[in-house]
Amino acid sequence: MEFEGTQTASQCLSFCMLGFFATTQCKKLRAKVFLGEVLKVYISKYMKASRMLGDQLALAWVVKSHPYFDAKRFTRPQAFQEEIGGASVLFLPCAIYNWTPPEGAGQFHGMPLDVKVIHFKGSRKRLMLKSWNFLNGSSSSDICCASS
Repeated sequence: MEFEGTQTASQCLSFCMLGFFATTQCKKLRAKVFLGEVLKVYISKYMKASRMLGDQLALAWVVKSHPYFDAKRFTRPQAFQEEIGGASVLFLPCAIYNWTPPEGAGQFHGMPLDVKVIHFKGSRKRLMLKSWNFLNGSSSSDICCASS
């Protein structure tokens, strides 16, 4: 799940959550409870939302309803960790961990040098093969490509 970088009041978080990692049974249970809360919010509030947007809105609602939520933390392009509902959640800046080439782009002009994950959406999927070939021919091995 991710928070896309839109400018609407209900969706102002420009960070992504790529999954979860549990090292103990206790942490696994906390993650399950946290994601269960997101699912409850999704079912009660956002099930009729756009098929790809409801999960993001539900996740944002759970995060923003946390008593210690601080929107200022999301304005800095740095990863940070927060305890939410007993689960430890790592927030990653989308500019680095979910960068998307501009619409209509045939190349990667303007791509930040520190990008770790390239997200190919919609018509930009045509750039995947070109990117994969470039990546295989370069010495940079810490970039991941994702598609949706």
